[in-house]
Amino acid sequence: MSEMQREQLKVAQEMAVLVAVQFPRPKLALEDRLAELQSLAETAGATVVGILSQKRYKPVGRTFLGKGKVEELGKLVEMTKATLVIFDHDLAPAQIRNIEQMLSVKVIDRSELILDIFARRASTHAAKLQVEIAQLEYTYPRLRAMWDHLGQVTGGAPVGIGTRGPGEQQLEIDRRLVQKRLTRLKKELDGIHARMEREVLHRNEDHYTVGLVGYTNAGKSSLFNALTSGGAYANDKLFATLSTRVEQWGLTDGNNVLLSDTVGFIRDLPHHLVASFRSTLEETVQCQLLLVVVDVSDPTARQQFSAVLETLDDIGATEQPRQLVLNKIDRLGHADEMLLWLREHPDALLVSAESREGLDRLAEIVRTHAIGPELQLNITVATSDSKAVMFLERRTPVEDRMYGDGVVTIKTTLGVRQAQQLNSIAQRVLIDGTPLGELMESLWPPAAILGDTCRIPPHQLQDEQVRWVAP
Repeated sequence: MSEMQREQLKVAQEMAVLVAVQFPRPKLALEDRLAELQSLAETAGATVVGILSQKRYKPVGRTFLGKGKVEELGKLVEMTKATLVIFDHDLAPAQIRNIEQMLSVKVIDRSELILDIFARRASTHAAKLQVEIAQLEYTYPRLRAMWDHLGQVTGGAPVGIGTRGPGEQQLEIDRRLVQKRLTRLKKELDGIHARMEREVLHRNEDHYTVGLVGYTNAGKSSLFNALTSGGAYANDKLFATLSTRVEQWGLTDGNNVLLSDTVGFIRDLPHHLVASFRSTLEETVQCQLLLVVVDVSDPTARQQFSAVLETLDDIGATEQPRQLVLNKIDRLGHADEMLLWLREHPDALLVSAESREGLDRLAEIVRTHAIGPELQLNITVATSDSKAVMFLERRTPVEDRMYGDGVVTIKTTLGVRQAQQLNSIAQRVLIDGTPLGELMESLWPPAAILGDTCRIPPHQLQDEQVRWVAP
């Protein structure tokens, strides 16, 4: 195999053979894993010309596959004229080198394939930085396997000024260059991450934030476009979204939230990507509500759902409430599959971004979370306080108004988060003659004030003038 073949890591326009090994107690059936690997390969631009699988108790140390299977793979590569072999497993650098020497074609593993796709999809400066860092961190421990064909650099070699001089190996030069570039890129990305973290925290202070999370190609961007003014790139491909997009989502009663469309997850997501994409994933971690979107029409939907939950736990998105959203119900041939999901997850919402079915109900649920537990109150504000009056008139269901000497008492239903907002913008808010700020803890328990979405049981209400409204 030529040096250029191994140095060229991109897989576009390549003729690829896919390889997967089935070990005992698999999380996903072999056929489903190969189907996902084929989708990844095609997303990267490769043409799949052959598939090879094997069942083993454990991998072979030198070549991962058994000796006979490696020979069979070589014949398949020769017959199909393949230029690339893709393994659905992470291979050791030595395993890649050994298989390449035996087959004389380029060999990559699943992580390298995903990195290639991310590199092609990255459009923003932050995404490009994150992908390059992940690629360099993936490549660094593999430099010996990838560059052992290079000899020592002599004094007359064109290595440039500032190297250590005669006797330094190309491998050592490459490692130093990689570490130097990694340091510079990480410093630049840390600055972006710090800025994004400040932006996210600032948004959370002023708005209720909701994040769409889910497996790649679950329909998050299509759902995002259906719920907001749109603008997110939506395509029936894996990892169509690599950067977060945030738009305002108008709910009922004039209430609004900020909705985030985030990067999709996938099983066994390379840890280098998880680490380098922390600034993008920060949006997910800091959202106050997560809508976990599942493509219910996919045969592997349950495995995808499990992978998403594991990833959320891994990145630390564990504090906020989650709402399961079963998307693409219009693609289901039979309703039995929906009934099985609802039996396991009674609170799940059935929606279709394409037909818009179930989106109104989704907005109602999100509104319940956004405003918090509700109470029916008689709220008195000055008629001259236009901000407070407009807030109550536009964002709450007003039932009655009583005008007095320079004040108006409005009978309406108010959520705890609405009460916090009203208290911050109004000149003076009274509930039966008492300032709202003094009544917050008696009207709503501390858990609700801290952002919990729990319901307030009637027996905790201390004022006969208020009534509990169940979400």
